[in-house]
Amino acid sequence: MLVLAGAGTGKTRVVTHRIAELIRRGTPPERILAVTFTRKAAGEMQQRAGVLLKSGRKRKSKSPKPQISTFHSLCVRVLRRHIGRLGYPERFTICDRGDQESEARAALREIRVGDGALRPGDLLAILGGWKMRSIHPGQAASIAESDREHLAAAAYRRYQSNLKAKGMVDFDDLLYLTETLFAKYPAVRREEAGRFDHVMVDEYQDTNASQYHIVKGLAMGHRNLCVVGDDDQSIYGWRGAEVEHILKFRHDWPEAKVVRLEDNYRSTEAILGYANCLIRFNRQRHDKVLRAARGGGQRPRILQLPDEAAEAERVVADIQRQLTMPGGQAGDFAILCRTNEQPRSFETELRRANLPYVLVGGMSFFDRREVRDLLSYLKVIDYPRDEPALLRIINTPARGIGNSTVKSLLAAATRSGSTVWEILPDAARACELPATAAKAVQAFRAMVEQLQEQADGLPMDRLVRLAIDRTGYLRQLEATYPDPLERETRLASLEEIVNAAASYQQEAAEPSLRGFLDDIALGPRDDSDDKESQLKRNAIALMTLHSAKGLEFPQVYMVGMEEGILPHKRSLETEGAAIDEERRLCYVGVTRAEERLTLSLALSRRKWGKSRDTIPSRFLYEMTGQAESGRRAGGKRTDLGGNGKTRSGKPRQAGPHAKTGGRKSRGRK
Repeated sequence: MLVLAGAGTGKTRVVTHRIAELIRRGTPPERILAVTFTRKAAGEMQQRAGVLLKSGRKRKSKSPKPQISTFHSLCVRVLRRHIGRLGYPERFTICDRGDQESEARAALREIRVGDGALRPGDLLAILGGWKMRSIHPGQAASIAESDREHLAAAAYRRYQSNLKAKGMVDFDDLLYLTETLFAKYPAVRREEAGRFDHVMVDEYQDTNASQYHIVKGLAMGHRNLCVVGDDDQSIYGWRGAEVEHILKFRHDWPEAKVVRLEDNYRSTEAILGYANCLIRFNRQRHDKVLRAARGGGQRPRILQLPDEAAEAERVVADIQRQLTMPGGQAGDFAILCRTNEQPRSFETELRRANLPYVLVGGMSFFDRREVRDLLSYLKVIDYPRDEPALLRIINTPARGIGNSTVKSLLAAATRSGSTVWEILPDAARACELPATAAKAVQAFRAMVEQLQEQADGLPMDRLVRLAIDRTGYLRQLEATYPDPLERETRLASLEEIVNAAASYQQEAAEPSLRGFLDDIALGPRDDSDDKESQLKRNAIALMTLHSAKGLEFPQVYMVGMEEGILPHKRSLETEGAAIDEERRLCYVGVTRAEERLTLSLALSRRKWGKSRDTIPSRFLYEMTGQAESGRRAGGKRTDLGGNGKTRSGKPRQAGPHAKTGGRKSRGRK
């Protein structure tokens, strides 16, 4: 079954009710698999399904439950059972971004490639794209096109071999290796598929090639597959998502039934009118039209401002004015940008106006130094041969094991073909260490071994607190951050890990340190939890259109509606499918608005310090039914219905769509 669930039509409700109904009709809960993309969505589904199944009776907390998880969590479980067939240890480590970059740098160094030719981050981006398309190291050279891709192909095999030798997998490997397992070992695929009688996939339009093949492998036997999604909201092509999977679903599963959900419960009729007009310009899509459950509504406004500074000033002033009205709440407003650079001018204005705001999608919680340090300690307690984690904390806090000692340990480990941990008992002799350094090394080893002994049987939160205490990490924080506010922020991060451990201990069927680390490792790439916590503040949300997916706000401002920004300049070079995805991104932005939508553009914008005239986005013409006049303009600015202003600030003839705004001079005191 393919459920085409348009924006705001309640697709999560569909999945959870289907799960509950299957169980009521006799399907054992544990025989149902539902897969989605974020832990937040998975948790919400689990919670909703639990409520539906209670039916007035209290269910036992340990009673069988449907397996509702992200793709990556599902793959971790598969790999824990079978990764040995691929030559990896069962106790493999999922490396974080820092570990990945270290390994990428090492692989480039091995093939004598410096940062000037290919940076580690760029190598990881290329390899990630190949893994999502199921391209193996041996295939990479044949499909590489640019010089950088040929260098990446040469580094690919080294990178994978180095990870494997250290018992590590990166985030993309979780999918890539699971797909490889299913393809190379049909018996493994059949065993994993045999665990379930029904498979459901949420946000199917966002699946990449690996996810598509994994789903197909799990469902091809019983063919009880239900996918839910909306091709009109497929906006992640840049990270491997292929909209063709949902467009060609009936081709893959000819017997499939198609159900369309078209009643939108979020936006007003006026807003949906713009959305429907816009998305019709995409030719390759399932035919559907959103119908508003709420009629009428205020027609979306178009603001044409002299420049980007005036645009930011006008938008913020508009929000400030509305916040002075009764019932005005900062959390009701969102400013949506196409690029990561656009928010700067809006941040400046929001600060000047002293309005509360949150920049959604900043540094991840898991990228903070103290979080990575503590998690490295836990990784070493669980598996001391995890070398990146060991080297991160061997002298953190400082304990007299300096860089020269670490280099000696690494050299000795390389000579003997072992790991640094295995060198530690005999480090003084093997590395000819000074007495003070040798004593520090043995004290570190003894501390880790004591923590390992005490880890058995301890609840996760107590183990985390014990690690913080025994390592002296709190003393380091106090010494490193004399500012009380900064220190408090760092302590709060450590507290959050303790809280996460307590939550895991309570919810996991068989809690273990390895299970907790797996659970945590999947967090950094899933920004939904960070996004959710950021939005709990009563503050204006400032974010990109991609970050806004899945959210809704009473009032939305879509800014920078210009050719080269939306659609982005990269898409203008290729047109076709790239423009279609940009149109879907615009559609996602429009359908975030519940009550009021404002679209703005700057009539000129600075590029490398010089002011350049802009061209209004083609999407503005398409939304307002003026696509033909936009095409006739041939890249020149037209009036979008009038009532905008010229660059000199003189008003044009009034019309039905655009609004005046901005000043020629900002005139600040």
